[in-house]
Amino acid sequence: MKVMSKVYLIGAGPGDEELLTLKGKRILGKCNAVLYDRLANDSLLKYLDEKCKIYYCGKEPGCHYKNQQEINDMLVTLAREGNTVCRIKGGDPYIFGRGGEEALRLENEKIEFEVIPGITSAIAVLNYAGIPVTHRGISQSFHVFTGQSAEKLDINWESVAKLTGTLIFLMGLKNIEVITNSLIDNNKDSECPCAVIMSGTTSNQKKIVGTLSNICSKVAVSGLKSPCIIVVGWVVTLNDKLNWYEKKPLFGKNICITRSKEQNVEISEKLLDLGAQVTAINSIKVVDTSKNLMDYIEKFSCYNYVVFTSVNGANLFFKYLKENEYDIRNIRGKVCAIGPATAEAIRGKGIMPQIIAKQFVTESLLIELKNQVKPGDKILIPGSSSGREYLGEELRKLQCSVDEVPIYEIGEGTLQNEGTFDNVDIVIFTSPSTVKNMISMLGINRIKEKKCIAIGPITGEELNKNDINYSVCDEYSSDGIIKNLLQCEGEKHD
Repeated sequence: MKVMSKVYLIGAGPGDEELLTLKGKRILGKCNAVLYDRLANDSLLKYLDEKCKIYYCGKEPGCHYKNQQEINDMLVTLAREGNTVCRIKGGDPYIFGRGGEEALRLENEKIEFEVIPGITSAIAVLNYAGIPVTHRGISQSFHVFTGQSAEKLDINWESVAKLTGTLIFLMGLKNIEVITNSLIDNNKDSECPCAVIMSGTTSNQKKIVGTLSNICSKVAVSGLKSPCIIVVGWVVTLNDKLNWYEKKPLFGKNICITRSKEQNVEISEKLLDLGAQVTAINSIKVVDTSKNLMDYIEKFSCYNYVVFTSVNGANLFFKYLKENEYDIRNIRGKVCAIGPATAEAIRGKGIMPQIIAKQFVTESLLIELKNQVKPGDKILIPGSSSGREYLGEELRKLQCSVDEVPIYEIGEGTLQNEGTFDNVDIVIFTSPSTVKNMISMLGINRIKEKKCIAIGPITGEELNKNDINYSVCDEYSSDGIIKNLLQCEGEKHD
């Protein structure tokens, strides 16, 4: 008898990656097979285990990659193979998401399943557009309809037109004339406010506001495309005053960050808070080679300086000490960091670095070291196997004894869905390796189509070698990147 595992139907919310529930995030981390479609944000895939099998179901309007029956069959097959299966669905699985059909099939096949609710687009998209679904004195109820097949549904338009609450039609763009005309024909006030919101809660969000009588003509020249939500009701008049999301400084920008999965977290959160949508492509993979420290561990207490030239180097060095039960109090030399991010990683281990470079470049760190080192000093530099040799060479010129130990290698990361790059506006590069790997993964022509930002001049040199236009940050750090972005967007709005 074949082993069967469990299937989770997970509501992913309407698009903003942070609207996934805590439970949804936790379950994604334990599954080993996942099915998702176009209404789910690709950024959610970062919560999956590296070995998780990913299946894209598509379901673009008019050109479904897999039909519902095929998806149901896949869920059953994967579960019978012993997988813990996650079916990621946009919004909530049970609100026009056909989650009920998938759950019934699993029940009929005697396969254990669980449904994790999601934030429905009917509420969240309106919120992000500045429209509350209810409001005291304006709307005491709301009503949600599928608009995708409105012309075929047995909707009692006479009754619907009499409702005084907010009317919400999901997936109704192609049937907007049917919807508006049916309401007007059944005596709904033709001047009743109406709005259409495209790709709500994402960088592609676009909102058209009008009335039942003119919304169709406005939409016709707007360039809107699915997915869209149509909302009818007087709450629409609040959209300007309550428009918090579209006022964020980076609203409308899809920004690609290219570091490793672990390093992307900090800057990703900052960008999300500023209203950007983040596309994380882990272009580099850090391979731990800290075992190379074995030949030097007996000398740790003899070094006058331990110099860290990256966050990865700092994290892996202290991880090695812990795994080998090495007492850090035996390290008596001064601890040095190439920049604020590396310094912060060191502080996280309970160590206060005594020397910190003012800029995230080797040259800046060398300036600080030159003020303190003296001939004969012993210096340990645990870093990348592909790191620049400049620092070690310059310190040797000062008659220092330098041990450069490669404790990690930078490999090429994995690209889970290269189609996500199509929507990117800006790409942030934080090292020459990210430039090389992104070109390898996506091709140089696709990179050249985007606006590119280099964290510093060394990264900029690699972009320049490949004839890619770029701007460089004045401050070589995550905060410098943010300042660069805000400055560029501020100039556009002046």
